[in-house]
Amino acid sequence: MTSSNTVRQQVLVLYLSTSALDSPVVGWARYDGTGATRPTTGDSDLPPYETGVAALQDGWRLFQAAQLIPPYPGAEHETSFLKHEFFFERLVTA
Repeated sequence: MTSSNTVRQQVLVLYLSTSALDSPVVGWARYDGTGATRPTTGDSDLPPYETGVAALQDGWRLFQAAQLIPPYPGAEHETSFLKHEFFFERLVTA
């Protein structure tokens, strides 16, 4: 039996252009533990927030940031993963 005050987690992953939280968002993913929405990759042309700070100002809590790892010598211009990854969460009543 579920309570009407059940709390669920929503997760927002923002990839920023640099390691600074006030730098522009270049990629993102959303996950909704409430089941109310089912966001998918590429479902929007505009990021949900312009910066990581904007997400904080809207009530999202930062709980993980990628560690800063310098590029390997000679690989500075290689294509790879987006390395400035920040995970945010907010708890909502389902």
